[in-house]
Amino acid sequence: MSPAFSGHDAPTVQSPADLRANMIPRDKHDRMANAIRFLSMDAVEKAKSGHPGLPMGTADIATVLFTRFMTHDPKKPHWADRDRFVLSAGHGSMLLYSLLYLLGYEDIDIDEIKNFRQLGSRTAGHPEYGHAAGIETTTGPLGQGLANSVGMALAERLLNARYGDELVDHYTYVLAGDGCLMEGISQEAIAFAGHLRLNKLIVMWDDNRISIDGPVSLADSTDQCERFAASGWHTLRADGHDPEAIASAIETARASDRPTLIAFRTTIGHGAPTKSGTAKVHGSPLGAEEIAGAREALGWDAEPFVVPSDILDDWRLAGLRSAKERKEWEKRLAAADADTRAEFERRMRGDLPEAFPDVIDDYKKKLAKENPKVATRNASEMVLEVINDCLSETIGGSADLTGSNNTRTSQLDTVKPGDFSGRYVHYGIREHGMAAAMNGMALHGGVIPYGGTFLTFSDYARPAMRLASLMGIRSIFVMTHDSIGLGEDGPTHQPVEHLAALRAIPNHYVLRPADTVETAECWQIALESRKVPSTIALTRQKLEPVRISYDDENLCARGAYELAPAGDDAVVTIFASGSEVEIAVAAKKQLDERGHPTRVVSVPCFELFEAQPEDYREAILGETPVRIAIEAGIRQGWDRFIGPDGVFIGMTGFGASAPAPDLYKHFGITAEAAVQAAEARLGETQ
Repeated sequence: MSPAFSGHDAPTVQSPADLRANMIPRDKHDRMANAIRFLSMDAVEKAKSGHPGLPMGTADIATVLFTRFMTHDPKKPHWADRDRFVLSAGHGSMLLYSLLYLLGYEDIDIDEIKNFRQLGSRTAGHPEYGHAAGIETTTGPLGQGLANSVGMALAERLLNARYGDELVDHYTYVLAGDGCLMEGISQEAIAFAGHLRLNKLIVMWDDNRISIDGPVSLADSTDQCERFAASGWHTLRADGHDPEAIASAIETARASDRPTLIAFRTTIGHGAPTKSGTAKVHGSPLGAEEIAGAREALGWDAEPFVVPSDILDDWRLAGLRSAKERKEWEKRLAAADADTRAEFERRMRGDLPEAFPDVIDDYKKKLAKENPKVATRNASEMVLEVINDCLSETIGGSADLTGSNNTRTSQLDTVKPGDFSGRYVHYGIREHGMAAAMNGMALHGGVIPYGGTFLTFSDYARPAMRLASLMGIRSIFVMTHDSIGLGEDGPTHQPVEHLAALRAIPNHYVLRPADTVETAECWQIALESRKVPSTIALTRQKLEPVRISYDDENLCARGAYELAPAGDDAVVTIFASGSEVEIAVAAKKQLDERGHPTRVVSVPCFELFEAQPEDYREAILGETPVRIAIEAGIRQGWDRFIGPDGVFIGMTGFGASAPAPDLYKHFGITAEAAVQAAEARLGETQ
């Protein structure tokens, strides 16, 4: 056995006798690992693009992990208590695809391996969630998978606190590279995981010292083990090509009371005769001559894409190693009391309680009677009080802005290190890490995460928000202080372009409610949208109620709807969202009094409006000669409603520091400005 490398707070890795006794014979291990290597290099060669170096360098780690430790079942790939494996270094995707094929996952057959990176294949250039069972998350942007895994590990502990070891007791394993650890999101993620002592999280670092430009030393000299240890992690170093050292390190990590980083020293492109250990093997095909040399060096005489039957049999048997554990788990679930079993299964399916729509409807009736004048951030807290009482699976949180985001309700105790019975997460000032961890929680299943920050800081969270949209998962981003209406904090905190930027993300609902009723409806939309993440943009300033009568339909689900019709044939239509809807209503009143019949359309969600039938969209847009849009943001996107010649009342630059009423007057976002613009246009049309 190769000796373990020593490191800060890192005990020397030992290989106990029982581990040695149960090890796969070295020659068999080598052949099984080489199956990964050659499938990977052959697929990259055929595609004429890809990253063969990581799969070749980490094949030994993956072989030990999946033949000795991973609890999973290719025949029941969505088994709730399976271990999760996250390939954070997603460029090495052929490692994962090779494993899924070898282990017997039906979604990845040899034809999918041959079609690597081709149109319509499940084997995309980077792993994509939903393309095939066994791909737990979409990775590629480095560091995201690592941060997702923190959310997965947190979800496991939260569910374990509710259901116990009998139903929830599994590990989250991560394979990360130098790039994952260099990206800034990694520090947010590891600090958070270390604070919570997420001991069932094990990160395996492919410490090969090579990045695209060449040696990592060109750009970085961080002692990663010291860094992780400073964040509360257990750290180990081991030889990533020695099966006994690998197994001993993983076994030690599994016994830790903290999350663990294992720094596995590897050689990138292991087996390539001239390119191994260099950047040349990182992101390019090896070439026929180098592959031939690797075949000779590693004693692999099979044709491309052929795995000798005895090796494939060994891998398929490895795929079945947890079937007994899965069946025992199913027996335990069946033996649970009926209420516990029903709730667990419902939550893991992602279904909401049957009573949920009625709960929201009853709350809307209450609001119609009270018509409270509150900021929509407060309205959100009010509706969350109702939601969190009905839904046991919601997990709230904030990036150190709980009192501003209003994301905590009376039901939510704090999640603490060693105590995961609560439902409220203090993420700290880590917007990017929070968003990515929320994605990991949503991917794990059994919980519905929502987390808050200021809308302007969506810039910090946006990469994870984009991936939530790409994956089609139910992450809910609560973004308060949604305009210049936040006031005195000034332009650094006043979002101007952010609504437009988030609306540009495909498959993402940007919900901007105008009052308490719309806020309740927007929350209902977000919770019922299982395959679309949502951003709920909320105000700091109080708003006049605009939905003052009860309607059993969720009108916000239309994306845009006529809030206030004209008393006669309309000549002006005013479109607005959020805090500017009350301005539109005030402008309508003045225009009606001046003899200009006006209709007001509330537009809480562009994306939902585009999903409506064409005749509905045309009716909402209408044919009035004057169309005006009001939003305290930039114009981008509003031409869909008002046309290129329509009037936009909003922002053309950054905000300023002043009380909100003064800012609205200063920037001309007022009912009077809308009336003046409407009459000017009406004069032009007469």
